[in-house]
Amino acid sequence: MSLKDLKDKKWFKVLSNKYLLILIIFVVWMFFFDGSSWLLHRELNLEKEKLEGNRDYFKSEIEADKKQIEQLKDSEGLERFAREEYLMKKENEEIYIIEYKDSITKTDED
Repeated sequence: MSLKDLKDKKWFKVLSNKYLLILIIFVVWMFFFDGSSWLLHRELNLEKEKLEGNRDYFKSEIEADKKQIEQLKDSEGLERFAREEYLMKKENEEIYIIEYKDSITKTDED
């Protein structure tokens, strides 16, 4: 097929249009290579969604901590927390810790 035959083809005429070629190069450049490309914006949007999810999680954690702080202001609440979390006890008091089979983690020896 010669160059003259190619020039007669309709698709060759369309693709050899200099304005179309410049437009295609511009679109490809803006889509992939530019500093504010679509790929960069997509990555930043994914990061933003992840951070917003983290923000919601931490807001709920802050609310839970505020409730716990409110309970710890009372001496009974503070005593209850110390007994549950740090296994503290009063004098002349015995504490029994009951472990169930499903709460014990398996070791290599089992």
